[in-house]
Amino acid sequence: MQMARIFSGIQPSGELHIGNYLGAVKNWVRLQTEFESIFCIVDYHAIITAYEPAQLRQRRHDMAVSLLAAGIDPSRASLFVQSAVPEHTELAWILNTITPLGELERQTQFKDKSQKQESINAGLLNYPILQAADILLYRADKVPVGEDQVQHLELSRVIARRWNNAFSPEKDYFPEPQALLTPTRRIMGLDGQAKMSKSLGNTIGLIEAPEAIWEKLRPAMTDPARVRKTDRGTPEICNIYQLHKAFSSPETVAHVAVQCSTAAWGCIDCKKVLHGAMETELVPIRARARELSAHPKRVEDALAAGAERARKLAGATLGAVRSAMGID
Repeated sequence: MQMARIFSGIQPSGELHIGNYLGAVKNWVRLQTEFESIFCIVDYHAIITAYEPAQLRQRRHDMAVSLLAAGIDPSRASLFVQSAVPEHTELAWILNTITPLGELERQTQFKDKSQKQESINAGLLNYPILQAADILLYRADKVPVGEDQVQHLELSRVIARRWNNAFSPEKDYFPEPQALLTPTRRIMGLDGQAKMSKSLGNTIGLIEAPEAIWEKLRPAMTDPARVRKTDRGTPEICNIYQLHKAFSSPETVAHVAVQCSTAAWGCIDCKKVLHGAMETELVPIRARARELSAHPKRVEDALAAGAERARKLAGATLGAVRSAMGID
């Protein structure tokens, strides 16, 4: 029996931070054993804002190193760079022709981001169409996403339905992709105020040195009601406690909750235990990243093999789409 297929993409922001890792990539590593998995470094999505070409190339490479070090296995999953498969942008143009403008203007991310920009480029508006093309190109059954991406995925389903109704009413060529919600809740930044994001400077890099991680953890936001060490804390509202849930054993998490709520520990004590738990998980990832960085051809070969497999699937899809639409 053929495995169901999943697709997911990540922007080339350079090395992964723990928000990316916990919110998406750690889940991908698990899913690659359960699904036919296609993972893409989406560089076309990254160019809708100002960038330096040399920096983009480096960030693509660094992201690939991080993904492989985190556990993406090229023998199980297809990992590639989006621009290596030109069918992504061809299908995106085709889907532009059947997508109502109103659907794009209603997207929450477009409304939020466009309010912060004086000049809005068409790429920001059409971003969800390229995202739909990424998914539909591989006729993915499921898409691992966080809750903040569900609206874009619903648009992909709408676009698939519209194309099927127009050009494949009997066969429904494109599956309507289903959300595979990521089990980890949104990872807040070290400031405790916003989602972890490099642009906000509130992240911890996945392969940062232990000393650098501790320098970021030490002043990180905790329970705002704990002013003195003798104040009792409320673990569930503490961002450090949420990170414990991600990195520490269930027994440690339970112990941390008791120590915090009884004021037996201060916040620094709690952070030291978290730092130790993080190191247990991050040390082997860091070691694999060093090995890959020392042998860049391994990274290039993995991406090339993934792109070759992706192009075969993408070519078959575009061939069927062109034929159905009379543009073959």
